[in-house]
Amino acid sequence: MSGIWVDIASDPSAHDRQALREALFAYNRSQAGDQHSQELTIWLRDDQQQIVGGVIGSTYWGWLLVEFLWVDERIRGRGYGRLLLTTAEAEAVRRGCRHARLETFSFQAPAFYEKLGYVAFGVLDDFPGRHRRSSLKKDFPPVSTEGGPARPSNSG
Repeated sequence: MSGIWVDIASDPSAHDRQALREALFAYNRSQAGDQHSQELTIWLRDDQQQIVGGVIGSTYWGWLLVEFLWVDERIRGRGYGRLLLTTAEAEAVRRGCRHARLETFSFQAPAFYEKLGYVAFGVLDDFPGRHRRSSLKKDFPPVSTEGGPARPSNSG
C-alpha cells in the first residue's frame, strides 16, 4: 500500500491521541461490548484543603484499575493508604466491578497491597535497574441481589 508512512510524534496533538483512542475503543466495543468506562478520583485533603493523598483510576468491563495511589510521606503509616484503596474498591463494587488491578514497584508498596488481598500475576525484573515492577489483582467477593456480600448456602 503506497502513501503510508511511520511518523514518530514527539509532541502529538490531543486530537490525534483522541482519534487513536476512539478507534481502538470502537474496535473493543465490537468485540467485547461497551466498557461502561468511568474515571475514578478520590482525594485526601488536610485542613487547608491541600491534597495530601489520593487515588486516580477508572472502572470498566467490571474491573477497577488503580493507576495512582499516593499518600504524603508526612502522614504515611496512619491508615490513609488503606482508607483510600478501600474507598476506591467500595465505589468500584457499587459500579458493578468484580475485580481490581494495579501495578507497583518494589520500592513502593507491594507488601501493602498484598496485605489487602492483592496477588501478583506478573513481575518485570530490571524495571528500573535493580527494582521490579509487579502487576497485582484482587477479586471482590460476590455481591448478593440485596446489595450486601453474598452468604454461603447452608444446603448441600
